[in-house]
Amino acid sequence: MRVLGMISGTSHDGIDVAVVDFALDGTTLRGDLTHHGSVPYPQRLRSDLVAALPPRHITAADVCALDVRIGQAFAQAARTALAEAPADAVCSHGQTLYHWVEGASARGTLQLGQPAWITEATGLPVVSDLRSADIAAGGQGAPLVPLLDQMLLAPTVERGLRAGALNLGGIANITVVAPGTDPVAWDIGPANALIDAAVAADPDTEDDFDRDGRLAASGTVDEDLLAELLTEPYYALTPPKSSGKELFDSVYVEKALQRSDRQLPLGDVVATLTALTAEVVARTVRDAELDVMYVSGGGVRNASLMKAITDRLPGLVVHTSDALGVPSDAKEAIAFALLGWSTLHGLPGSVASCTGAAHERVLGQIAPGTRPLALPGVPRVRPRRLVVTGGTS
Repeated sequence: MRVLGMISGTSHDGIDVAVVDFALDGTTLRGDLTHHGSVPYPQRLRSDLVAALPPRHITAADVCALDVRIGQAFAQAARTALAEAPADAVCSHGQTLYHWVEGASARGTLQLGQPAWITEATGLPVVSDLRSADIAAGGQGAPLVPLLDQMLLAPTVERGLRAGALNLGGIANITVVAPGTDPVAWDIGPANALIDAAVAADPDTEDDFDRDGRLAASGTVDEDLLAELLTEPYYALTPPKSSGKELFDSVYVEKALQRSDRQLPLGDVVATLTALTAEVVARTVRDAELDVMYVSGGGVRNASLMKAITDRLPGLVVHTSDALGVPSDAKEAIAFALLGWSTLHGLPGSVASCTGAAHERVLGQIAPGTRPLALPGVPRVRPRRLVVTGGTS
């Protein structure tokens, strides 16, 4: 079965797509990555989306309009991807507008991007709303990449190693797998979210992110501001836990600067925020006592961030997810292709030990395509590992 996975993450910059042709071979699921890429949001849509994010307040009319417009953008991205590589089904994460967390518990989550537009544009069945079932079962609804991570890292664990999969998107999250234990995963804290917010707020910059980590490299870490930022209570919470731009929002840094009575040039702010991400990631990884770590996400392209992380973790073997056959910028889209495949085969997509749910759950809602929906049925043997090939497009 060929599944198109689609997601726009917490950086809100566009839609990542991946078409994976899955074939079950005993307990091994083989995935041929036939196409992957990223489709930027139209500038007006991205501006309106960013303007709707916390801490701003919007109306039901705004939510309705964004749901339609994001759905249409996903539909166009699906058409573009399918022109490169055909698929039998689509799995769309959509765009998170709000992840409702109180204390350490997730109460609800809202992803926009009405899947009916994708179905109408492609004629294919669409799996969507993948987080709600896990939250209803008592979980965080996040992270959802551990299904992919534990299957990719199964051979590493069989060699007796403790392995970690770190994703550096808007938010940093990690999956830890080790011999003889259930996998664990959680959102660590900000990866690019605060850096992006600081850069975007500066009227003198053309980019809305730190391209290649150049701004961080030009600045100096302000230790007082870093110390203030590290007092964030979220870091002390015990996993499972999840977070997003509801906490690490566009005014988070401004408030921290006010509390520490600091006025800094942009380069120093970005250098300090880069150090923040590196420090909270490094603390997490040291506590996990990993033997090897695989990194993915947009943060991989930030040379300053990657150096700051690896400098804090001397002796740790660090690769990008490309070493596992998974392009670092396509990993989450591949993960959602896998989640869609799992749902359509009646298999759970959540990993309860990672999200904190009472039970694993088959995830999502299925919107039938234009043809009668015929599901393939539950496999006799559940796949335990994933081997990905392809990925040159």
